[in-house]
Amino acid sequence: MTCNVGKVDKTARIIVGILIGATGFYFRSWWGLAALVPLITAFTGICPLYKLLGINTCKSKTSIDYNQGNIE
Repeated sequence: MTCNVGKVDKTARIIVGILIGATGFYFRSWWGLAALVPLITAFTGICPLYKLLGINTCKSKTSIDYNQGNIE
């Protein structure tokens, strides 16, 4: 599979994952396990939901910036 999670998206997922995990740990709830979803998708760089919806926040080296007309 190809990467579909960009740097900013990864950072946000890690922060959210840590917050969910800490909240679950603090309240001693099984909901803390939900933190695994954003953390796994952040560290693998692949989000199955993004794949289904056709979303890609990962910039590849061959992407074209249509606003600037430049190839990165």
